[in-house]
Amino acid sequence: MVTGASRGIGRSIATRLAADGHRVVLVARTADPLEALKGEIEAAGGSAVVSTCDLADGSAVNELIESVVSDEGRLDILVNNAGITRDGLMLRMSDEDFDVVLNVNLRSIFIACRAAARPMMRGRFGRMINISSVTGLIGNPGQANYAAAKAGIIGMTKTIAKEFASKGVTANVVAPGFIRTEMTEALGAGVLEEAAKRIPLKRLGEGDDIAHAVSFLASEGAGYVTGQVLTVDGGMVC
Repeated sequence: MVTGASRGIGRSIATRLAADGHRVVLVARTADPLEALKGEIEAAGGSAVVSTCDLADGSAVNELIESVVSDEGRLDILVNNAGITRDGLMLRMSDEDFDVVLNVNLRSIFIACRAAARPMMRGRFGRMINISSVTGLIGNPGQANYAAAKAGIIGMTKTIAKEFASKGVTANVVAPGFIRTEMTEALGAGVLEEAAKRIPLKRLGEGDDIAHAVSFLASEGAGYVTGQVLTVDGGMVC
């Protein structure tokens, strides 16, 4: 299951996991882009189903996991990728903007992991992969809420890893750097060029760069990797 699968990094992750042979549950708030992605995956020989969910609604997240397990019989891999931003300098940030970002970007992941843990433990196999950000490692002006949520993901995932390792369930974090998506493209060519200059590899990341990392962590080959933060940022944080 991949949340935030309709575009950007989530779309790349879902496409890669389907190419790896997994049946992928595509999750986002609206169905149309998910249906389009489902069609692309199936045209390439993969398998996918669509499920819409408002991740700000904790009850809906629980019901989503339950329905996936009921319909598919199991849930082996959970990729929590969906997130939102409500940027603003701390002195101007409203309580509401802080709370909604923590709710969607952190609390929903806690609920999803808690719900997924039960079927994963029963199957004695599970891969929880939570998408954080380098912002959670180094902070970023104007993103106190986003940085808090992304840092929280790291601490929470390390705790999950310790709690469920004996049950065959791993939990890891992927922390992307500056990735080329529809959102970053809107910043304009000049901003992107300046950003690339500050990256040791001298380029922005692509969605596929994150998808490759997730593919590894989801694989049998990563069975001895848990509680780790895999930073995919071109060397921004060294």
